[in-house]
Amino acid sequence: MINQNKRADILDLSDMIDSEAEYIPLLSAEDEQMMNAEELPEDLAILPLRNAVLFPGVVFPITVGRDKSIKLVKEAYRKEKVIGVIAQRDPNIEDPTAADLHEVGTVAQILKTLQMPDGNTTVIIQGKKRFRLLEITREEPYFRGKAGVFDKTDALPNDPGFQALIQSIKDIAIQIIEKSPHIPSEATFAINNIESPVFLVNFVSSNLNITATEKQQLLEITDVQERAGKVLSHLSKEMQMLDLKNQIQSKVKTDLDKQQRDYFLNQQLKTIQEELGGSPNETEIKVLKEKASLKKWDKEVQAVFEKELVKLQRMHPQAAEYGVQFNYLEHLVELPWNEFTRDNFDLQNAQKVLDQDHYGLEKVKERIIEHLAVYKLKQDLKAPILCLVGPPGVGKTSLGKSIARAVGRKYIRMSLGGLRDEAELRGHRKTYIGAMPGRVIQNLKKAKSSNPVFVLDEIDKVIGNNINGDPQAALLEILDPEQNNKFHDNFLEIDYDLSRIMFIATANSLSTIHPALRDRMEIIELSGYLIEEKLEIARKHLIPKQIAEHGMKPADITLPKKIVEKIIEDYTREAGVRSLERNIARLIRNRARFIAMDQQYDKKLSINDLEAVLGVGSGNQGIEITHEVPGVVTGLAWTPVGGELLFIEVSLSQGKGELKLTGNLGDVMKESASLAYAYIRAHAGELGIQPDVFDKTNVHIHVPEGATPKDGPSAGITLFTALVSAFTGRKVKPAIAMTGEITLRGKVLPVGGIKEKILAAKRGKITQIILSKENKRDFHDIKEDYIKGVDFHFVSNMMEVVQLALEPAKARPVGEGKIS
Repeated sequence: MINQNKRADILDLSDMIDSEAEYIPLLSAEDEQMMNAEELPEDLAILPLRNAVLFPGVVFPITVGRDKSIKLVKEAYRKEKVIGVIAQRDPNIEDPTAADLHEVGTVAQILKTLQMPDGNTTVIIQGKKRFRLLEITREEPYFRGKAGVFDKTDALPNDPGFQALIQSIKDIAIQIIEKSPHIPSEATFAINNIESPVFLVNFVSSNLNITATEKQQLLEITDVQERAGKVLSHLSKEMQMLDLKNQIQSKVKTDLDKQQRDYFLNQQLKTIQEELGGSPNETEIKVLKEKASLKKWDKEVQAVFEKELVKLQRMHPQAAEYGVQFNYLEHLVELPWNEFTRDNFDLQNAQKVLDQDHYGLEKVKERIIEHLAVYKLKQDLKAPILCLVGPPGVGKTSLGKSIARAVGRKYIRMSLGGLRDEAELRGHRKTYIGAMPGRVIQNLKKAKSSNPVFVLDEIDKVIGNNINGDPQAALLEILDPEQNNKFHDNFLEIDYDLSRIMFIATANSLSTIHPALRDRMEIIELSGYLIEEKLEIARKHLIPKQIAEHGMKPADITLPKKIVEKIIEDYTREAGVRSLERNIARLIRNRARFIAMDQQYDKKLSINDLEAVLGVGSGNQGIEITHEVPGVVTGLAWTPVGGELLFIEVSLSQGKGELKLTGNLGDVMKESASLAYAYIRAHAGELGIQPDVFDKTNVHIHVPEGATPKDGPSAGITLFTALVSAFTGRKVKPAIAMTGEITLRGKVLPVGGIKEKILAAKRGKITQIILSKENKRDFHDIKEDYIKGVDFHFVSNMMEVVQLALEPAKARPVGEGKIS
């Protein structure tokens, strides 16, 4: 049996060159001719090889370890010195049988035997020619077998293609030698001096870095040109692997060289800095200690700071963790731990500031003054958490700034619109790259105070539970007075007290706010402004503000009251004052152009100036639809941007009693229409309608502004009145509007948004409003100015609505004549 040498791998070119000088692994042309002319012995001693294949002409050293193999080598070396060498099919078999040997092997001549110090015998053999093992004639004391001719020597191809193939093998082999540091450069000389194409193919095949099975396949190929092509393919693969290996090693070496260079430069820099009086890192740590000595933090926070500072001092400044640790400590010392601004307890001054900045909003102002009064008596009172709900433009956000100015606190505004990541509020853990505290802690760091007025703007537009967590759930802790004294930020990993912060949330609608979150806040609803209130806001706030922002003086322009009132009535349709402010700004810009160009202009604006700058006003849309024909009724609706007038139109035509609804109506509104229609059919006699008219009349209900979705139960009595008006031919009284939910029993139920609906009615010149009797309770919170000039009728059943809303019968009702 044959063992491999210590590398347990096939010998490469270096092994051949390192052999003793008398065994040069090259064949001359005469040697090859003599070798091919030798007769093949009929009976050969067979030596099995593991993990190795011997090729003709190649000199090959092997180490003999098994008793059978040692005996074979010694006897053959004393006698004929010619043996047959065949590779095993499975190299793991220690004692192979005849079936475990390949059929094709190589006749070899033993050139020399060497006794190794470890007791093993090394034999140097040279391949002669290939043979085919016909049969095993003896297995003891070693294999002997009958050999047959494998191939005969044919003339080599003489075409240019074969020559190019041989030259390519030689070139690539030389390139591999040059790029392989473990192969001596003398191997190039050996390759260049091989003249025989066949021996070159055999020599390279023997030293390829491939498996013994692949080498056996090369040995069994009879056509030399085909074998040369296979060898070239293996060489190309080996060349590619070698290039890739060299690229990787070169990159690693470059990276290591850069690291070593940076290390030496940093050491030199450190030495220079020490000579100049200390390193920047020591200076930074010294600054941190100085800031920490001035902090008023608790013992727990101080213990954490000192522990983390010790870690920082042990770290190498070039370590990646150093920056993370320093960033953490820097945030700790810059946060306003137990640092509070002093509240101004002058309640008269606070009231004055609030009145200066905002007109109206008495409810909110009253709540702030109450808080200051209680806080003046009890210093450790927890701050309130208010939620201002109302349409856009009524001053919710700006009110927070006024409150901060009134009480003498710092002001923070954080927009929550579109917030979808919980980490925006709680922060990321400091181990992450680029980790930062949440926006709550960051804003407190900027404000340098732990008791600011903190406005959470657009809290109703926070995205709920999603893949990045639930921001609304994080707000539960922030806005809970029982929990926010120990708010946990993921970056700080220390509890922070938020209980002294005066949180003020703003929202346009409560419907999208989580119920648990809504429960933690004190809801204060802000309605839209009356025309009179808008006039005062424009006079006291908007006009002076826009004149100053446009670089003008109050004497440069005059806006009379009737002009501002005209803008409100004909150019705006809103609950707030944003559109009013934009239109005022357009007028002031128009006059600013004249001043900048040194042109003459009239300082006092007129109606003509208004139309020239703003165009023709749209007028109030409430007067566009009148009650001149039966079946047209004005209702009142609530929207997130304030109250609106809602018009219901009913048309009757001859048909089969079908009911059609149009105008982009929601399911609840459609159900209200069906309910009203069913009630009229059930009480046709009481309403003066012939019962049989319903089966031959098609009803079409339409709500104008079809692009706007409409839904809700509050249009119930409006739909009912419109249907009764159409069927009876009685017109609706002028300047009357209504709102209320209906039931099949004929009851009128209360609805919400009464204040906003009253404001919409006043904008639309409505003088009478019909409401449910149960809505009387809503008038306790409505100022007298809001209801001035409007008559209210409170009803409990639907028949009362008919008597109040419809004029006496003049036209012929449907069912007594022609359908109109």
